Amino acid sequence: MKKTNLIDGTLVNCISSTEAQMLHEHINGYLNDIVKISDGDTVIDIGANIGIFGFVLSKLFKKITIHSFEPINEIYSVLKANSILSKNGNFKVYSHGISNENHIIDFTYYPNSPALSTSYPEIWNSEKDLMEALKGNLKHSPKNWWWAKYIPSFIYPLILKNLRRNSKKIKCELKTLSYVIEKLQIEKINLLKIDCEGNELKVLEGLDGKNWPIIEQLIIEVHDIENRLNIILDLLKEKNYTVKVIKEPSLNKTNLHNIFAVKNITTT
Repeated sequence: MKKTNLIDGTLVNCISSTEAQMLHEHINGYLNDIVKISDGDTVIDIGANIGIFGFVLSKLFKKITIHSFEPINEIYSVLKANSILSKNGNFKVYSHGISNENHIIDFTYYPNSPALSTSYPEIWNSEKDLMEALKGNLKHSPKNWWWAKYIPSFIYPLILKNLRRNSKKIKCELKTLSYVIEKLQIEKINLLKIDCEGNELKVLEGLDGKNWPIIEQLIIEVHDIENRLNIILDLLKEKNYTVKVIKEPSLNKTNLHNIFAVKNITTT
């Protein structure tokens, strides 16, 4: 198993060193003044990948419970290793994904870029979106990527081709979030983070009405295809959340958006 140092020097397990460092930059964008995370909180991480979010939270807070879900075995094995490396006994990991029903479906796994892996490979059919994401990531790359500015633009198509090379279909197990909440007897979710490459709406559809009240905050990466952004925003507003949409600088010209939602406090 590979290891790499994040920009702050922290050593983590990884599949791709550059991807792990970019994921760290991505996660830092979640830690803003919109959502509040505190010691003693319970965090659900759907689409955990190799566990950078859970690892960072485990270092920031002395006591925090994290339930992380990753359905692709090759990625899950690194997630599990990072949960152990974090030394947080409450960093729990599960080798299945979350959706709107309990079933087994095909995922497309990209060994050269695990973060692209998805049950919706059509979201990556747009060469324009992928190219803009690549350009944005290189432009807003980690500070130690001194070499990024020296990559000539004519190389970009070759980089994209390599990222998607040797993809393979893998059977993955999915469960509904309501099933997980009941099985794990979770009474409160201080933060629900969803980053599952096109499956975000189905994750929300797998929530029973009785479970919404226990969810205080959400961070959702949304691929805005088929009006998905507005559908999710309308759902969150209906469930009494204040929402804010933020585009990461590196993804500004793509259809990717981050939704931050905070439950409105009602008084009687």
